[in-house]
Amino acid sequence: MKRIKHIAFFKFKSTCTEQDIDLVWQTMESLPQNIPGILSLSWGVNISTESLDQGFTHSFVMVFENIEARDVYLPHPAHEAAKVIVVPMLESVIVLDHEYCESV
Repeated sequence: MKRIKHIAFFKFKSTCTEQDIDLVWQTMESLPQNIPGILSLSWGVNISTESLDQGFTHSFVMVFENIEARDVYLPHPAHEAAKVIVVPMLESVIVLDHEYCESV
């Protein structure tokens, strides 16, 4: 079974405060406790120096057990409730998923 990495890039509206952004992360951090199949969640502020971010300032990464777990997450009521809080604060979002294989 291949794990799935779910990556989102956020561009917050200029009207968002630090408290708004904190609320977004609190909301996102609650998802692994409420939705089965999420193995990990990490998030943070862009620190790249390459100037290729196109104005996206934050990102998060979730790792799912498998594609079926990701498919449970997408319509899950906890995810839908999170979107009600998060989406109005975003100017733009990009989401990409890929199969996840670790190598060293």
